[in-house]
Amino acid sequence: ICAIAHVTAKTMPQEDSECRKGSAPSIHDPATRELSVVVPSYNEEDRLPLMMDEALDYLEKRQKRDPSFSYEVIVVNDGSKDQTAKVAKDYCKKYGSDKVRVISLEKNRGKGGAVRTGVFSSRGKKILMADADGATKFADIEKVEEGLKSLGPWPKDMAISCGSRAHLEKDSIAKRSYFRTLLMYGFHFLVWFLCVKEIRDTQCGFKLLTREAALQTFSNLHIERWAFDVELLYIAQRLKIPVAEVAVNWTEIEGSKLVPFWSWLQMGRDLLFIRLRYMTGAWKLEAKKCN
Repeated sequence: ICAIAHVTAKTMPQEDSECRKGSAPSIHDPATRELSVVVPSYNEEDRLPLMMDEALDYLEKRQKRDPSFSYEVIVVNDGSKDQTAKVAKDYCKKYGSDKVRVISLEKNRGKGGAVRTGVFSSRGKKILMADADGATKFADIEKVEEGLKSLGPWPKDMAISCGSRAHLEKDSIAKRSYFRTLLMYGFHFLVWFLCVKEIRDTQCGFKLLTREAALQTFSNLHIERWAFDVELLYIAQRLKIPVAEVAVNWTEIEGSKLVPFWSWLQMGRDLLFIRLRYMTGAWKLEAKKCN
C-alpha cells in the first residue's frame, strides 16, 4: 500500500499562470482588503442566492459601521453545468467587480481545487472559506474571528479558526440511518488515527485563515476533492500553525453534492494516502514567501 501510494502520488497542482505573471490579484502580493470570502460553487444556481444575499447584507452593514473595513467575495464557479456563473455575475453587477469577483473554471476540479483557486487570487488580510449552500449563518464569522484572536500572538502571522458542528452531533445522529452514522464514526476515527487529532469537525466549510497561513497551507495542498479540509489541517499541524475550533450555527440544506457511501469511500482512501504520501516523502512541505 505504501508503494502504491508513493508511485501514484501526483505532483501539486500549479497556480494559475495569471497569478504567477501578476496580471491578476495573487496571494503572494501584499493584502489590500481586510477580508476575502472564497465561495466554491458547483451547480449552485438555486442555493447560491440565499448565501450571497445573507453574506453581502452582513458585509455591507459591517462596512457602514466601520468604514475602514474592506472586503471582497470571490465566487469560484467550478465547471458548473447550470446557471451558477450567471447568478454570481449578477451580484458582481449589483455590488461592483471590486467587491464581488467571479472566477470560472472550465473543468470541474473539486471543492478543494476551487477553494485553492480562489485563495490564490485573494487580496484579504484574512481569508474565509464559506460554502455556497449557506448552511452556516454568515454572521458567525464574528465567532471564528474571536477564535483567531484567541490564538494570538500568531507565530509568523499564521493562525486558523475552524467553524465546528461537533456540538450538534448528538441531534444529527437521531436524524440519520444507522448506516450513515456508522460511516460518520468510521470517517471521524480515520481522521483522528491518520491525520488530525485536535479538531473534532474537520469538514465544516467555514474556516478563517490569516493570509500567511493560507499561503503556506494552500501552496502545499494536493487533494482537490472532499478530503482537502483534512490535508489542509494536517499541513497546519505539521507546520505548527495554531488552530482554534469554534462552535457555529449550522442547518442542513437540501442539494448536497456529497454521495454518502461513495464520497466517504473516496475520502477514506484519500485520508490513508495523505498519511502515507507524506510519510514516504512522495509529498513534501515547502515554505513559501510573499512578494
